Amino acid sequence: MATARLACPPAPGPLEEFAGRFDDLFGRLALRRAFRTYLTGLLSPRERPKTLTALAGAEPVVGAQDPDVQQLQFFLSESPWDAEALNARRLELLLGDPATAPHDGGVLVVDDTGDRKAGTKTAHVAPQYLGSRGKVENGIVAVSSLWADERLYDPLHVRPYEPAGRLPGGKKDPAFRTKPQLGVELVDAALAAGVSFRAVVTDCTYGENPTFEGALWSAGLPFVMGLKPSTGTWAPAEDAHTPEEAARRLRWGGPEEPGDWTAVERRFRDGHRETWWAVDLVFGGYGPDRSVRLVVATPDPTTLPPLQTRYLTTNLPRPGSPQAAEVPFAPADLAEVVHLYALRNWVEQGYKQAKHELGWADFQVRTDRAIRRHWALVCCAFSFCWRAWFVAPPEPAAGARPPAPAPPPERAPAREKKHPSGRRYGRLPLLAADAAAGARLAGPLAVARALVARLGEHAPTPRTPGVDRRRRGRPAAQPLCPPLTKYR
Repeated sequence: MATARLACPPAPGPLEEFAGRFDDLFGRLALRRAFRTYLTGLLSPRERPKTLTALAGAEPVVGAQDPDVQQLQFFLSESPWDAEALNARRLELLLGDPATAPHDGGVLVVDDTGDRKAGTKTAHVAPQYLGSRGKVENGIVAVSSLWADERLYDPLHVRPYEPAGRLPGGKKDPAFRTKPQLGVELVDAALAAGVSFRAVVTDCTYGENPTFEGALWSAGLPFVMGLKPSTGTWAPAEDAHTPEEAARRLRWGGPEEPGDWTAVERRFRDGHRETWWAVDLVFGGYGPDRSVRLVVATPDPTTLPPLQTRYLTTNLPRPGSPQAAEVPFAPADLAEVVHLYALRNWVEQGYKQAKHELGWADFQVRTDRAIRRHWALVCCAFSFCWRAWFVAPPEPAAGARPPAPAPPPERAPAREKKHPSGRRYGRLPLLAADAAAGARLAGPLAVARALVARLGEHAPTPRTPGVDRRRRGRPAAQPLCPPLTKYR
């Protein structure tokens, strides 16, 4: 007879319902508990980098040997569970919920991001270009995919990029994969998971790569990809040689006489609208009636501001063109092409939230398996935020009145003290003193008390009075005037 599974201490509030969906992936009670602890730490407000000591509520350096920290270390590095199975379950929940399920109107964004890391012992870390830094530095790079529409964006899969210098055979090593090759694997993974989308959207790093574009062509997938304005082509001396030169030669007489340009209305999340201008360029092998179009979108056709002007290649045919009847996907006008590429910005927003709030790059583990597990857990925390966002609060019963808020507990007034300068001051009250953990409050003051206990345990001993070591003839230091110090 099978042994009954031991009950796991519940996670705070709605996190327990989400974490319970993954319990069958962890065979031991300690792993299920560590999974909840890890997610709780990732979702907690950030006060310092979310390393293992921070997630366990221990002191940064001395607390590394704390039993709770060691349990999380074992959970991340050595325990028997599969990060791919965890991510597959997360995507299963994502696809099964009507509020978060991907649909044909969204886009599949493929992009990469890099973070600084010190040393050479951590897997995948080497001197390489980091997009977040804008230069070559020692760090780690990950290629990821994300599904997005106008209201929702959620990470799908992630693959670490292994620099050629870390492989025995360099770029000729069988294990070496370029970033576009990893991007192709992510597109295949999204299709295998059942994710539907209108087009694959990438920036110029992948848009100008023949391997990535050729793979999309072979699979019959629509795409909208960025192109550098300086991308050159062979042409007679009197013709344009770059997309930017071709765009500057178009007719433009202002908003009243747009010439070759078409007005496109862009709607932003904050509610405001802007009028941009777009055009189908005839340049090189691109054209509105060819297999690949080159679309230029800009807020000002006169100056073509570099930071705002977009040069896009797409195989979505123009409505009414001969190509529209030959491809297996619907055509798209200029406004839709510009809109689809604009959804790529959500991947940058997702990076900010994953890194600044959820601790994407805060890991202090070295192995490839532990790094992949950390990223999978961050993606779980990301998806939980959307799941909690779309859950509607329960409606009160008919005729029932909402409960009145409980009055705050009374406190004795703080005793006023008088500064030598005559200015009054008092003690700051301690917030949430001795509050009990509940659905909206997880472990109040536990971290602060742990830090104070550790600091008191390792406090330096008082110094033995000795001979005054001041130089001869040097007067003793006088106390500073209170207004000149930070003490009030």
